[in-house]
Amino acid sequence: MSDLLEQPNIGKECAKKLKEAGINTFEELKAVGSEQAFLRIKAIDPGACYCMLSALEGAVQGIRWHNLSAERKQELLQFFNETKKMQMFK
Repeated sequence: MSDLLEQPNIGKECAKKLKEAGINTFEELKAVGSEQAFLRIKAIDPGACYCMLSALEGAVQGIRWHNLSAERKQELLQFFNETKKMQMFK
């Protein structure tokens, strides 16, 4: 399915969603970044969750999402909560 499956946190379903969102390689994921990749996925899958966002960030950093710093987890949570607010106004 590509080099996406070789990255931490990226399983078949996540790789499939990334491809549907126009992200086909790990280099594309790194270039886009976890937040923008998440927004693209959320546009096609409104049920995309915080765990997906964390998994994408972990993949970009090359680590399991559980090992993200507490500060980065907090930033991601804040970003995720903002996306929920934006969705409410649609």
